[in-house]
Amino acid sequence: MYKHRSFTRAAEELFTSQPTISEHIRNLEEQLDCKLFDRLGRTILPTAEAELLYPRALTILEDLTRLEEEIMSAGKTVSGRLLLGASTIPGAYILPRLAASFKNRYPDISFEIKISDSAAVVQSILNNNLLMGFVGAKQEAKSLQYHVLTEDELVLIAAENNPIPETISPAELCTYPFIMREQGSGTRRTIESILEQARLTIDKLQTSATLGSSTAVKEAVKADLGLSIISRYAIRDELKRGCIKTVNISDFNMKRPFYIVLSKKRTLPHHYSVFLQTITNCKATD
Repeated sequence: MYKHRSFTRAAEELFTSQPTISEHIRNLEEQLDCKLFDRLGRTILPTAEAELLYPRALTILEDLTRLEEEIMSAGKTVSGRLLLGASTIPGAYILPRLAASFKNRYPDISFEIKISDSAAVVQSILNNNLLMGFVGAKQEAKSLQYHVLTEDELVLIAAENNPIPETISPAELCTYPFIMREQGSGTRRTIESILEQARLTIDKLQTSATLGSSTAVKEAVKADLGLSIISRYAIRDELKRGCIKTVNISDFNMKRPFYIVLSKKRTLPHHYSVFLQTITNCKATD
């Protein structure tokens, strides 16, 4: 209700009916002897009383969740849902393997992995919609903390039948059609940093397309729409099948870390803490 400003959207999220939500709010308003929401057509706005109630209600709910986790921890059990945010490469190529290994050890755990770009994952942490995220680029903020998960190598790729030489110079990169990732992508930020090594900028590239996922980039490269820079994690199968090839860029360092991002202000439930300890104690490998 408070978050969505809508009875209907609140009902959809809670898998119940809009009249049921309305009745619960009316009962609560009667119990508290105050009005909590102003009804403005299809939109509702919280009153001053609701603004006071909402953060305290959240605190109570978090305390109840923490109590439940502490009780489970006291019994030395690890169970529950792990809701994780991840950028494309960690979400598609690293986390599934880590999740499988963790679930083999703790079978009562379930995973939900929401994949978006690095900027969106970090914003979800800042907005308290996620407790833990996995990204390829940092967004500095005093309320965030980062832990290195593993190191990634970015590579320049081309279609297998593209006549490009095995090694090109940074300046030559700007003479070929190039497929770029979208704004907010950790890969795009790393590409920008890489170009800075050679005193180049993205506007010097002959951008033939800007795409929103590693899968789309791979398909475009296979169709010979242009070259692109992508994580080696993402192309292992394509390299084995021989449908794309890597191209060296002379004097370029194309390695980057992947990070676990957390909020300094949030306390991790027990099963999140165990998962964090497990993945930071075993470095992710190919």
